[in-house]
Amino acid sequence: MPAPSKARLRPTLVPNPYFSRAHPADSANPRKIAAVVNIRESAITTLASRGVLDAAQVAAADRVRALFEAMGGKGASAIDYGREHVDGGKVRDPITERQVNSGKELARCRALLGARLYGLVSAVCGEGYSLTELLVSKRERLTAADMLRMGLDDLAGLWGIATRR
Repeated sequence: MPAPSKARLRPTLVPNPYFSRAHPADSANPRKIAAVVNIRESAITTLASRGVLDAAQVAAADRVRALFEAMGGKGASAIDYGREHVDGGKVRDPITERQVNSGKELARCRALLGARLYGLVSAVCGEGYSLTELLVSKRERLTAADMLRMGLDDLAGLWGIATRR
């Protein structure tokens, strides 16, 4: 008989996407609704569900993740020799303005955090690695979690989403 696995789903309250500010908040128009969250979706979700990260740190981590995803774009694609070429077709822009802006914002983050701390934040928030994948000993993981919190606090301050000083 297999050992019971740890809970992967956890009930939580999330902002109601159908909340209308034009009407008062009540049972028919709640500000938050109950939802089930997969806590293993990312390292940030896991750390937040354990109470290691606060709301501002999670918001900063989500913003870093969004910047990394915007930087990814479509990437290099192979030439399709089977496709018919048509005159007057638009040439695909090799890099979009959104990717350029994301790169500039990530450069601001790197300038604020420094190379080492930016490497940790980008690996965990941007690339989706967990601390156990990056580090071996428990002491290293605890130190990295502290450093991650400090980096996310700095980024939250940079973007004006800090909830504490």
